[in-house]
Amino acid sequence: MAPPNNPVSSTTNLPRSSSLEKCFDLCDGKLSVNGFPLLHDVPTNVTFTPFSSVCNALESDAPIPLVQRVQVMAQRGGFLGFTNDEPSDSMLNSLGKFTDRDFLSVFRFKTWWSTQWVGTSGSDLQMETQWVVLDIPEIKSYAMIIPIIEGGFRSALRPGKDGHVMIFAESGSSQVKLCFFNSIAYVHVSDNPFNLMKEAFSAIRVHLNTFKLLEEKSLPSIVDKFGWCTWDAFYLTVEPAGVWQGVKEFVDAGVQPRFIIIDDGWQSINNDTDDPNQDAKNLVLGGEQMTARLYRFEEGEKFRKYKGGSFLGPNAFSYNPHKSKMLITKAIEVEHAVKAHDKALQSSATDVSEIEAAINKLKQELDDMFKGEGSSLLNGNHESSGCNADDYGMKAFTKDLRTQFKGLDDIWVWHALCGAWGGVRPGATHLDCKIVPCHVSLGLAGTMPDLAVDKIVEGGIGLVHPSQADDFYDSMHSHLAKSGITGVKVDVIHTLEYVSEEYGGRVNLAKAYYNGLSKSLSKNFKGTGIISSMQQCNDFFFLGTKQISMGRVGDDFWFQDPNGDPNGVFWLQGVHMVHCAYNSLWMGEIIQPDWDMFQSDHVCAKYHAGSRAICGGPVYISDSLGGHDFDLIKKLVYPDGTIPRCKRFALPTRDSLFVNPLFDNKSLLKLWNFNKYGGVVAAFNCQGAGWDGNLRRIIGYPQCYKPISGSVHVTDIEWDQCKEAAAMGEAEEYVVYLDQTETILLVTPKSDPIQVTVQPSSFEIFSFVPLKNLGPTAKFSPIGLTNMFNSGGTIQEVDYNEAGAAPAARIKIKGGGNFLAYSNVAPKTCFVNGAEAAPVWSADGKLKLDLPWIEEADGISYVNFFF
Repeated sequence: MAPPNNPVSSTTNLPRSSSLEKCFDLCDGKLSVNGFPLLHDVPTNVTFTPFSSVCNALESDAPIPLVQRVQVMAQRGGFLGFTNDEPSDSMLNSLGKFTDRDFLSVFRFKTWWSTQWVGTSGSDLQMETQWVVLDIPEIKSYAMIIPIIEGGFRSALRPGKDGHVMIFAESGSSQVKLCFFNSIAYVHVSDNPFNLMKEAFSAIRVHLNTFKLLEEKSLPSIVDKFGWCTWDAFYLTVEPAGVWQGVKEFVDAGVQPRFIIIDDGWQSINNDTDDPNQDAKNLVLGGEQMTARLYRFEEGEKFRKYKGGSFLGPNAFSYNPHKSKMLITKAIEVEHAVKAHDKALQSSATDVSEIEAAINKLKQELDDMFKGEGSSLLNGNHESSGCNADDYGMKAFTKDLRTQFKGLDDIWVWHALCGAWGGVRPGATHLDCKIVPCHVSLGLAGTMPDLAVDKIVEGGIGLVHPSQADDFYDSMHSHLAKSGITGVKVDVIHTLEYVSEEYGGRVNLAKAYYNGLSKSLSKNFKGTGIISSMQQCNDFFFLGTKQISMGRVGDDFWFQDPNGDPNGVFWLQGVHMVHCAYNSLWMGEIIQPDWDMFQSDHVCAKYHAGSRAICGGPVYISDSLGGHDFDLIKKLVYPDGTIPRCKRFALPTRDSLFVNPLFDNKSLLKLWNFNKYGGVVAAFNCQGAGWDGNLRRIIGYPQCYKPISGSVHVTDIEWDQCKEAAAMGEAEEYVVYLDQTETILLVTPKSDPIQVTVQPSSFEIFSFVPLKNLGPTAKFSPIGLTNMFNSGGTIQEVDYNEAGAAPAARIKIKGGGNFLAYSNVAPKTCFVNGAEAAPVWSADGKLKLDLPWIEEADGISYVNFFF
């Protein structure tokens, strides 16, 4: 957490830029950077203004060290604006053109989600581009264009003709119009692409004062823990008995979840045609609730009628672990029949009576399954019985969970930003609420068709008036907090842009809602108890992240292909990796990247596990009951439910920035990160799928689904990006451990790159550890526990006696299993937790020990080698 701001008066002596000469210049239709033309044919109505001429540091609420840092780099950035002849609520304007220049960008391919794109011309950009980085090898630099917010408008980039970069600014309301922008986009230049991101978003933060950087905020307690989310296990059939059974399965297998997320399906929702005081019945699949609305803030009947103690003691209720799978399978049959019916109507079929009869039969079978299973939850009703309310409902359930499963620290629940997918039902609560028709933003033209959007537009949003946003979130969250819930996953965030017409536009509406959410988080969930999801649009990051410090950086984990692609279950998995990796470049400056859950028994589970091991965020899965690969989970998670987490968030290596690791037939996705005593490079083969701008969807490229070769070098790790790691980057020699091949190599910064070939949907993790000279002959490096994917993350402390009578290495390690170090000579003696031990040393330098997991020591072992 950053220190509190100093008094405003202390800003009067802020340091100025080290150079008064600005890096950007707009003259004669050219936007130049350090004298080199970046954009040509810039229209005469476009303006450039240096950062220091627009942003007054005295007005910033940023911490003084951050403001000082931005001021020092002020000459590297500035703002683009443009004028329009007439005031309008949406404007499209060229910023100029570029061709034959490599770029990296992130664009919004759905309302909710963004992903990577590369090209060489302004015409190669995609709709809703959130930022673009241009490679300028002529001056060994990188320049960035970031569309931002000005007044009531947000902006995004678009492709134009003949290489032009277009900017589209919109307010989201016909009542909010402008004809002039002074700072609708920010430009910045740096000789380091990772510094570029940090400097640019720091400058925007100081300028806008509407969000905070990650460095200013505390992280949620779940960030370095293992958890389970109920979504793929149950969908909307989630209930207390199923949640209880799920947690029990992990604990019985020796893996303690430290947090759970009870996903969609726990709320009190119904449809406009339903009894206003009753839950919608027999919902199963994700699309079935998208027109439903919240009608009360308390939990739905399934959870509300839970009776305390139901799962405790010798007569605890038994749960059929196959129940949810049976319901889901039958619901999918119904869904397929309905699709067949719709397809028949579209083909002008005149008789669909047989299909309709089949649909009715399947629906009846589903209803009978719900009735046949009975309700394992409805053990009582305090509302009618007059019993103590604390003995029933979510409060009783969370109390019982924590009583039975002592290590369960956090219990979170899901909700949509507007309450439920369809918002709040008018008249059902004390709040001023009405159904507002949805109008999809003009900026989303050309993005991917989306069932969720179609359903939301169909039903409209039950929108609580923005003046009551504070009350709205506190009404939900205060009840949850009193019920033992410690955090929320807030989803479906960008529906606000659909309903902003009469509320001052999308920026003003978003400010009201995000401010209300932030206040409630501070009051009810310690200010950090949130994961944001379905939020990957720039106005969320620029308006909604004063309090939010963690959010999703990828689309959903799709365990199966919903569109019948030739590559089946495989093709979307690499796409997920690319979403997360490149979104982390910008989102990681503002929030802790969350790479989402996955299923441990999926055919690509190991592939996902490798990425989660080095991503730097929490590890959580969405396994169905009985569907676990505990051997795989234990390569990610300690028995106590904590994880060997990397020290920051993983990012693409420099040579991955301007390539297409999805379908260029040649590029690996390479990621770098740090542990406390080493660096990590992970190489993933993601080839086989990607965006098709003509079809407006992600498709398979089966011709690319093949082994890919590449290289890894110690300089792939950006050692200078972490103050604590910088010294490791100066080492003369490193030991490299390859996780998948269990190989040890010795390299120096001058060594040739390590060549590697990675199979489709596979990976390799390279752990680089500086080699230490101990005494006149010994060379030593601790690698860590090799039974964990992130072996280096298991090393907690290292202390060396480098010379003298007894050169030694003292290592504090967390975890049990196969400890590996490199030593060019065998140690004379070894002690583990004070007792002499006999490590196994081989001539190739491998030094091995088997370490126990000691529960009472929190899994910590102390290993001393003497040479």
